[in-house]
Parts: sequence; C-alpha cells; structure tokens
Amino acid sequence: MVEEQTVAPVLTRGAKLGGLTALSAAVAACGGGGGDSAPVPPPPPPPATITAMQASRFLAQASMGATKTDIARVQSLGYAAWLDEQFALPQQGTRWDWLVAKGFNDPTYRNGEAGFDASAWRKLIAAPDTLRQRVTLALSEIVVTAIDGLVGGGGWKAFAAAAWLDMIEANAFGNYRTLLQDVSRSTAMGLFLTFRGNVKADAVKGTLPDENYAREVMQLFTIGLQKLNLDGSLQLAGGQPQDTYGQDDIGGLARVFTGWDFDLAGGTTATPDHHRRPMIQVPTRHESGAKVFLGTTIAAGTDGTTSLARALDALFAHPNIAPFIGRQLIQRLVTSNPSPAYVARVAAAFANDGSGARGNLRAVLKAILLDEEARGVPTASGGGKLREPMLRFLAWARAFNASSASDAWQIGNTSDPGTRLGQSPLRSPSVFNFFRPGYVPPNSAIGSAGLVAPEFQITNESSVIGYVNYLQRAVGTGIGDVVADYGALLPLADNAQSLVDELNLVLAAGQITAANVATIKTALDSMASGTDTARRNRVQAALVLVLAAPEFLVLK
Repeated sequence: MVEEQTVAPVLTRGAKLGGLTALSAAVAACGGGGGDSAPVPPPPPPPATITAMQASRFLAQASMGATKTDIARVQSLGYAAWLDEQFALPQQGTRWDWLVAKGFNDPTYRNGEAGFDASAWRKLIAAPDTLRQRVTLALSEIVVTAIDGLVGGGGWKAFAAAAWLDMIEANAFGNYRTLLQDVSRSTAMGLFLTFRGNVKADAVKGTLPDENYAREVMQLFTIGLQKLNLDGSLQLAGGQPQDTYGQDDIGGLARVFTGWDFDLAGGTTATPDHHRRPMIQVPTRHESGAKVFLGTTIAAGTDGTTSLARALDALFAHPNIAPFIGRQLIQRLVTSNPSPAYVARVAAAFANDGSGARGNLRAVLKAILLDEEARGVPTASGGGKLREPMLRFLAWARAFNASSASDAWQIGNTSDPGTRLGQSPLRSPSVFNFFRPGYVPPNSAIGSAGLVAPEFQITNESSVIGYVNYLQRAVGTGIGDVVADYGALLPLADNAQSLVDELNLVLAAGQITAANVATIKTALDSMASGTDTARRNRVQAALVLVLAAPEFLVLK
C-alpha cells in the first residue's frame, strides 16, 4: 500500500510551476441510495453544438488520446455517431501476426519475452480503432493475466501474451458471455491461474482439483465477493453484507475446470501455435461426478465442454455481474466514484441492451460514455479519476502522432516506477491488477470523504518523479525509436499563450485553470524565442509542464 503524495514536478530549464503540484487534486463524486432496480432514462440529448473542449473530454474517456483531427471528428459526428463509427472499424492486424512477421517465432526466442512489449505498445499507440484499444486495455485490467506469470507452457510467453490481448480485443465490442468462454479456454489464463492440466480428485492420493481459477472467476471476473443491488450498493441482511459464495461453491466449481489442456495439434510445443488455439478437454482427467455451486447442479456424467458452458451460463445469469462489471468499466473509462444511479443505468444496459440481449458490451459502452454523469459539466469538486500512467504516456503519443520509423516500437517494459511509468501492458504484479477498484489512499482526504481512488495505489513520491522524468525524455528525444511529430506546434511556439491553449485543449480538455495556464505561460516567456531551436525548446518545455499539471493528471 502507498500513501498519496504531493510532489513538485521535476523540471530542467529553470522554470518552476509555483502552485502546480503533481497529483494534488483529490477524486470526488456524488453519493446516493440503493435499491434492486432503477428506471433507465434515455441518455441526455447531445448539445446542439459540441465544443472542442467537450469533444476532447469525451475522447479522454473513450480513446487512447486525442488529436485535433479526432476532436473535429467528434464535433462533426456527435458522440453517439462517433461511437458507431468506431464500432464499425475493422481490426487491423494482430499482435501475434506482427511477432511472426518480425521473426520472433524462431526457436531462439522460445524461452524469452522478446517482442511482446513492442507488439503491445504498437497497437496502443498506432491502431486506428482507438475506442477498441481503450476498451481492450480496460478489460485486460478487469480480467487479468500477466506475461511474467505465464510459466509452464512450453515456452513462447510472448506469443501466449499476444494471443491473450488479441482475444480480448476481438471481444471488446462483443458479448461478455463470449468473452468469458474465450477467457476460460485461453492457454494464458490456464497458465496464469494454474488450471491448465488440472485433474479430478484422487481419493487414494488425497488430492483435490486446483481451485485457483474457480475462485478468481467468481471473485474478480463475474460476481464479486458480496451480493449487490442493481446500483452497486450492498444487499444487507440484518444490517450485514451477504457473501456471494463460500468454500463449497469454490470446490464445486473447481470440478468444472478439470481436464483442460493444450491443443497440441502438432504433438509438440516446438512452435508457439498451441497458444493461439483454445484449450481442449482430456476426458480421462475431467471430474465426472456432479458439480454443485451457487445453487446450480451440473449432473454427474456431463462432459467437460458442456459442464464449462453450464457453469459460465450460471455465472453470467447471476444478478451481481451487471453492477459488478459495469461499475469497474465506468471506473476504467470515466470516474472512480460513479453515483449509484449511474451504476444502475449501466447495469440495466448490461442486463438488457434494449432488444433482450444480456452482456452486449456495445450497449454497455454507450450507456457509460453517453450518460449524463459522463457528458455533464465537470465540477471542481466532483467526479473524475486519476489517469493511470500508461494513459498519460499514450495521451502524449497519440496527440502528436508518435511513430516508429523502423516498426520496431522499442519502448520496452515500463514497469519501473523510479525510472519509467510504473506500469506496462499485461505486466500486472498479480491477478488483482495494478490497483484494486476499491483502493482508498490511507490518511487522505479521499478516504475521509468515503471515496475510492484506485490509481493512487501505484502512486507515490518515486513514481511521480519517475513519471515526469520519463515523459520529459519521451517529449525531448523519444523512447527508443518512437518519436512524436511537433510540426503543428512549432508555428505556435513564439506565442506562449497560443501554445499553452493548444496543449490545454488537446491533452487536458481545457481543464487547466487560468492561474496554472498563466504560470506555464510565464515560464515559457522566460525562454528564448524566434529560432527553430528556441521554438522546439519552448514546445518541449510546454509539453512537460502540461503533462505534469494536476488538471491533466486528474481528469474531471
């Protein structure tokens, strides 16, 4: 656990942002009642005219980062039509195919992770389907695996991790039930939560099936620990919360996840191809007895594939799944502390997309991003969330068309909090993600207000300074061969006000206060101007200061 810190940004050109301190804004939000159900009003009508700032704020929630062109597109289409356009975009290539094209399927790479980080960053930075990439990242932080935990799979960790992200991406706009099916047969999940090769109980040896996945698929991926109302509030009995499951449920469900193993169509793991195929059943290892859990009984003699389908159907039908998953998606995209009414509206969309379908992620995403709490006017004291480090980096990379001329994308593992971002794609330290959805910074105003701030769990003095130093390097010289294009900013560089206004719009949705804009302007005005070198220096200084501003770090 880490405490909330307030740390001045690190600067290199002698400028200091008086009142600007990194991570000084606390996340706040509305409270409210409970209940098992709630009316679901239609989303508010879009404003007659969407301002550039409103469009930029929308993109901060719905994309990997905004450009001026993206902002204009939202203004032209409107929010809902922009979402529809993004839903219709085809996927362009896979991480797996990129690894193969770059030769990482050569046997010399079998026992390493080479290529994976590049394949992941490439998509996050450059793929045109920016909403799909944002949702893929969000889902990968709810249904978690991590490359470092993919051991015992015959090698090829980079391919197993790439196949996992490709699978999440393929399901990002689909149905959550289909996602659960693919997750439960993925080699990456089978390795990470240790049910690949899981076998039925053996009375002679005194062994029982591995319970790891059975526990986490309930606790983290579907229903959570305690029974919820539709609005995410706790169901109480005698004033006390009620558990959703117990040890008997874990044991009963674990029997479903026996007999699953690699599909070795070629008979060996000499190539990575088995990681691209779903796991298959080995009937002699599957528990053939009855499986009883959560009030569901799967009859003795039911085969493993059917047992899996019935188990996932039961979890998918559970009333908890809609508010449990819906609230976490709101947290990943919009705000750490959604009101109960907001959760209820999103949960209702999960339960029924309007045509009777349950788990339609397109409907859920529209409910989240078009809701009045997402599109309403942000206030100084309410709503919002701390941007996680990857999203801060990606906002810069996307805004200024960062690219890799060699297509090598040499960013690497950015997990080190002291020298890099403190976070990197698919490198969570555990199945509980980089941060917990209910994390409360200890001894903080956030905790005193009864709020949560998940991203603060990876925020401390070292990570704040490490982030600013890392972004200063990225802005100045790029990371590896990944460099940005500041061609559109250089003509503004001699006019500090114009430059800061542009960056405030594109990166911070116009939320940097007038006082802090003035502070940044004063710092820039102290720098030389009028030459190409001076203009580039002013652009880079302005970028670092805006990327360290509290109103960029905490998006309302």
